[in-house]
Amino acid sequence: MSGSSTATSSGDAPVTFDRLPAPWQPTSVVPRRPLGVAIISVLIAMFAVVLVLAGVLYLLSTYLQTFVPASLELIPSLDLWGAAIVALLGAALLGIATSLWRQETWALWTTVVLIFATTTYLFFTGSITVLLLIFIVLFVYLISVRRYFY
Repeated sequence: MSGSSTATSSGDAPVTFDRLPAPWQPTSVVPRRPLGVAIISVLIAMFAVVLVLAGVLYLLSTYLQTFVPASLELIPSLDLWGAAIVALLGAALLGIATSLWRQETWALWTTVVLIFATTTYLFFTGSITVLLLIFIVLFVYLISVRRYFY
């Protein structure tokens, strides 16, 4: 303890100090976002927007044929249920991309699981191409930057 104390030899008197240490102030620690995570989240968000647009445009052209022409459909081979699923998948991916940008742990692990599942699918279907190598690199990269997420 620093400072001077005034105590007697009997030990009954209180101890007083000339000065106290500076009060502790908590600081908010926000980890820096790695550049690769930012790029991945932007790419996922762009893909998600395309999926949402594809699903919504198909649904609109199905129900509002006079206002939305069928030539605006991004994926012409969809059916009604497929368009709804594509739109919901795009909305879910948009949420994952946003959470990945905010460095939330659940989004990291969801992305890692999706990349692992895609890599496994590509490997077992014999599609050993550059895309498989890109997914392997992404998998290893996301595992290595997991300490930046909270």
